[in-house]
Amino acid sequence: MPELQPFHLAIPVTDLAAAETFYCSLLGCAKGRTASRWTDLDFFGHQVTLHLVDEDGSGPDTNPVDGDAVPTRHFGVVLDMAAWRILADRLEQAGSKFLISPRIRFQGEVGEQATLFLLDPSQNALEFKSFADPTQLFAT
Repeated sequence: MPELQPFHLAIPVTDLAAAETFYCSLLGCAKGRTASRWTDLDFFGHQVTLHLVDEDGSGPDTNPVDGDAVPTRHFGVVLDMAAWRILADRLEQAGSKFLISPRIRFQGEVGEQATLFLLDPSQNALEFKSFADPTQLFAT
């Protein structure tokens, strides 16, 4: 059986500061990279991203992340780089329609990662990501 990889889950929140307080102060999660509309957390060894959404629902259902419009609600897995490349190649060869095509995000920065997004048949957004340096998963 392969080594268990950390899952990745992104959830929408209406108050980023309150969500950070809950997850970090109450649950004890460490904060990772942050931006004005999202925060990465170390959720007991897994990566949970809090994405700010507008309370009235009038705002976008995406947030900007390194030039991409990332869906605020998505889930996925963190793969090792070889497995990510195999999956990306298989999806491309199958003619998959990507929300965000396979690419390297935060190139040359802390948290550099390979990423791709696509929808399942029920329109659930999935992200598959990998870090050339796995120790960067929760780096700030």
